[in-house]
Formats: sequence, C-alpha cells, structure tokens
Amino acid sequence: MTQQCYQAAVAAIDQANAEDPNREVADGKEYPKELLYSQRMTEMQERYIPDASEAVKLAVRAQHIQRWKIPRSSYPMDKQGYLQWRTGLYKFHADTTGEIMKQAGYDDEMIERVRKIVGKKGLKVNPETQLMEDVVDLVFIEHYLTGFVAQHPEYDEAKWIPIIRKTWQKMSSRAHEFALSGNIRMPEALVPLILKAVK
Repeated sequence: MTQQCYQAAVAAIDQANAEDPNREVADGKEYPKELLYSQRMTEMQERYIPDASEAVKLAVRAQHIQRWKIPRSSYPMDKQGYLQWRTGLYKFHADTTGEIMKQAGYDDEMIERVRKIVGKKGLKVNPETQLMEDVVDLVFIEHYLTGFVAQHPEYDEAKWIPIIRKTWQKMSSRAHEFALSGNIRMPEALVPLILKAVK
C-alpha cells in the first residue's frame, strides 16, 4: 500500500510542479523551473542519504512545490517582508504537500510528519527536517550558488563570506563532510571563496 501511495504522491507533486510557467535550461533541455529543482533535490538525496525514510523522500521532492504561486513581490520588499514571505511559503508548501498525500491515501500521522519536514519545523532537533535542510543546501551549492553570485555583481568577498557561512551553518557535520569530500560539484570559480568561508 505504502509503495502505491508513494508513487501516486510523487506523480502528483511532479504534475503540480510541471505547471510552473518559469523555465530553466539544464544540459541543453528546457524544464519547468520547480520540476527541475525537485528532480535535483531527489537526485542529491539519493547521493547523500540513499536510505532516507519515505517521509524525507516525499518532503525533499515537495520542498518547493508550486513556489511561483507566492512570489516574493507579494510581500513588502524589506527584511520583515522577506521573513513573512518565507513563513508563508513554508506553510503553503506544507499544506499543498499534505493535500496531495491525503489524496494519495496516506494516513494523518504520515501527513503530519511530512508537513513538519516541508515546513522546516524543528531544524537541528528533528533529524528528518535536518536531513532535508542538508539536501537543500547541497543542491544550492552545486546548482544555484553560481547564478546567485552572478545576480549580485556589486557584492565583494567580505559580503559573500557571511552569506556562504550562513548556508554552511544550517548544514549538519555529515553534510559538511559530504560536500568537502568531493561528493558534490562545487562551482570551480567559487571554490576558494567557499573554502575561505567554511574554514
């Protein structure tokens, strides 16, 4: 039963993310942005923690589900607005995932477990939430850090080091070891900066 539920939930998550009007090109092919992100998340999870629980696998797949529906611009463009946006997103992702899981036939206990992970509840104390956070940060470093740097040409090294350090501090020591042991493709041009930030 649980395998059936899992496959139905993953298919529904992918279907929801395939509706993303934003596009991203990877390896010469165009993808809906959040569908590509969810596939990258699963790929990283399988590399980093192949024996993850079903709850973690679902949370990883659904972490950005339909993110485009709540744009950053829908909140004030200040720090307070940013924090409100993040909180709103976590709730939206958790609720959307919970609804999909319910339709796929999961029980309330499992739904609540995944909602907590997707909603980033209990970071550092809930091992499953921490695992998802590790995957988020590893994916960010491997796939999105270069683009993020390119968006902010005005930032200098002094500005970048605390940003990278902040990401690093959210990760577990296991994820640190995984990243530094050559298990992820670090953006070559940024390796000196990353190493400087994390030492």
